[in-house]
Formats: sequence, C-alpha cells, structure tokens
Amino acid sequence: MCESASRVDGGGVHDDSCAVSKGSLGACATLALLAMLALALGCQSNGEAADPVAFAEPSKQVSPPLLSRTRPLMSTVFRIQVDSPPTNAENVIRQAFEEIEHLETALSEWREESDISKVNALAGKKSVKVGDDTLRVIDAGVDVSMWSRGAFDLSWAALWGLYDFRPDSIKIPTPEEIKPRLRLIDYKNIRLSKKYKTVFLKKRGMAIGTGGIAKGYALDHAGAILRGGGVDNYMIFGGGQVQVHGERDGRPWRVGIQHPRDPNVYFAALESTGASFSTSGDYEHAVFDGSGNRWHHIIDTSTGRPADKSLSVTIMTAEGIYADALSTAAFVLGPKKALKMLRRIAYPAEAVIVGADCKVYMTPKAKKQIRLNVELVDGRLPNCKP
Repeated sequence: MCESASRVDGGGVHDDSCAVSKGSLGACATLALLAMLALALGCQSNGEAADPVAFAEPSKQVSPPLLSRTRPLMSTVFRIQVDSPPTNAENVIRQAFEEIEHLETALSEWREESDISKVNALAGKKSVKVGDDTLRVIDAGVDVSMWSRGAFDLSWAALWGLYDFRPDSIKIPTPEEIKPRLRLIDYKNIRLSKKYKTVFLKKRGMAIGTGGIAKGYALDHAGAILRGGGVDNYMIFGGGQVQVHGERDGRPWRVGIQHPRDPNVYFAALESTGASFSTSGDYEHAVFDGSGNRWHHIIDTSTGRPADKSLSVTIMTAEGIYADALSTAAFVLGPKKALKMLRRIAYPAEAVIVGADCKVYMTPKAKKQIRLNVELVDGRLPNCKP
C-alpha cells in the first residue's frame, strides 16, 4: 500500500506518492489539479498520462512555448516547465532532477538500502540513525498525523501487500486479514530524536511509508534549486503534486482542479505566483468489484478500507511536504472535519473539497481565489455521482 489517508500498494507498481492514513488508503490522486497547471493555451503534452494540461482564458494570441523536461523518478514522471528560461536553465533543471533522484534513494520504502527500509527492518528492535532529509520528512509526517489525529498516519505501511489495484489482478483483503494489521498502525509509536537523528518504531511489524509526503518534499527541494539557479518562472509536477513560482506569460500560473467523475472536465482553477498544490481523489488507482463497488488506494487506517467521505481534495500551501500529507488527511476526514482541522492548526493551508455528496466545500481564502468553470447546483458539482 502506498499511503493513508494512506495510500496502498497497487501491487507491482509502487506509487510513492500514495499514503495510508489511519482511515484511508490514501491514493495520491493525481492532482486533479495537475491538469491545468498553467501551461498555457496552445501548449501540448507529449501524450504522457497525468500530464499538466493547458488552461487559460481564450485569447487571440497563443502563449509562447515553455521549456519542458521530464524524467521518471519516484515511481512516477516528474515534469519541470520553465517560462522565459535563462541561458543556464537546462543545467539547473538537470540539477533539480538529480536532487529528486538523490531523495528517492533515502526516502523510498521500496529500496532496501534506503533510510526508511532500515527503520522498518529494525522496528521493535532498535533505533536507526538517518539522514537530514529522512528526519525532516518523518518529522513533518508526524506533525500531520497529530494535526489530523491519525487521519493521515505515517505508520500506514503495516497494510502493505493487502490490496492490489491492478485491473488484471485485483486483490481485496477480508476483515480477518485487515484486523491484525490495524493494531500496528499508530503514529504515537514513532520515536524520533532530532538531537541524535534517530528513528525508532516501538512495535515489531510496524512500518512507515513516505508515499504520501515524499514527493511534495522532493518538489520543495527541486524548486529551491531552480530558484537558486536563477530560474524564477517554473512549474514542477510529479505524482499528483504541483509547485509553481513566478509567472507564465506575464500572469500567475493557473492550476486546474479535475472533476472527480469526469476526467475531461476541470471544474475550477486556482492561481498563484508561489505555492504548492496536492490533490487526493478516489478516481486514482480505482477499480470496481463484481458488485460495482469502487475500491481505491486512499485508505482509512481506522478501518483498513478505502475512505468514503470525500471524492477529491485539493490543498494549497507554501510547502509541498505539507500539501501532500494534508490532502490525504483531509480526504479521509471528510469535508466538515477537514475544514475544522485546517482552522485549528497553526500551519496555513487552503482547501477545495468535493464531498461524498458531490457538494463543494472551501476554506474562506480558497473561496475568494477560486475560478469556477461550471455552475454549481445547490453547491454541488453537475454531472456528479458518488
């Protein structure tokens, strides 16, 4: 499983952008928002799945092309796009990709030599000294676990292997298979020492998974390298996470939010000159059983079953590391509890949430910034079925 909201291992293909929460199979929904990331009218994708799509107001002039580069990393495809690129842009982009690759070696639970794998292997036995990046990601993960009271739980990975969402090999666990794993999920049993730079999992069988937080952290580092190299106008996309900085053709970047039941429609957009976005949705890595029930990878770790209180959640924050985890937590909590959490915590984050009833909920600031592309009916998305 990948993360919780936790996201679960879809079997074979490991999308580290997922995570499981104490109440969710946290599917890292490809940024519903990803889609319209301010690419601009006239720009075309290269056919890759989950590629950002152009989104702009109708105009008589086509926006100039972007410098766009992609690289497969962290079990997904990262894309960096630069507007008005300086002469050294190619070199700086290469350095940004190299940093993401470096982070993958430390943070991937799928690599035996990674810090995370070492921590999991010694769960219940001894603490493990880890690098600064691992320490930062686990610390932030515990933050969001506490803020959400376990709706996002960094120790979701005890559910690994129970689900398989590949269409040709669907696997759904029984309650009897899930129950013993749930006892191993509790972020309060993660012991972290900043002084000694160590991590210890108190119970044997525990495991942490960074799928629902590592990609956002990678975007933060890649963005810092771009800005440090003089690349000020950029968009980075990777596994449901988007970070923007500066402008696209003289205006803020625009990030579209996908309709959770129509992949061809972006029902709204948010604009920014500097922010990170993350979307979690039940339409990503979803399969249907013989009875027509939808199974997706954002798991509610309190039940071990897919979270069912939301259809999609888009979070906008200053840092990708928190956007990533908070979108999973909010998805599992459901609209009302999620908005309550965001009001309660000190960390500023805005949200656009589509509830299980298709109603759209927003934080006050998001409500002021959002640009709706459809007309809501009694506050609900048109053409939306739970």
